[in-house]
Amino acid sequence: MNHPSYVLLYVADVPRSAEFYTRLLALQPVESSPGFALFVLSSGFKLGLWSRPAVLPPVAQERGGGELCITVDTAAEVDAWVADGWTQGRHVLQAPTTMDFGYTAVVADPDGHRLRVFKPGA
Repeated sequence: MNHPSYVLLYVADVPRSAEFYTRLLALQPVESSPGFALFVLSSGFKLGLWSRPAVLPPVAQERGGGELCITVDTAAEVDAWVADGWTQGRHVLQAPTTMDFGYTAVVADPDGHRLRVFKPGA
């Protein structure tokens, strides 16, 4: 069976979004142009940022529509993730809270995609 190894996020401004994800991932893109940027994580997973107006077939939705999830080991890491400097100026959608799957928080990237960090429940 084939398993996904790549996520594409449609963005309004590729350089702006690439800067955001460079800080988030502490990683430079392996490919970068005005219309596309690609990050390759150490696991081999790929994150692509594609200029929304260039996407074919065209995308009907104007903002967001996706969520990237980051699993951490402790609740303190969730709190630190939200408080960390790269979130300054970003819209916090969900302050750290306990949910049925664990302790979690969500912020939005510049295009409204959700970035969720969570410590799974026991």
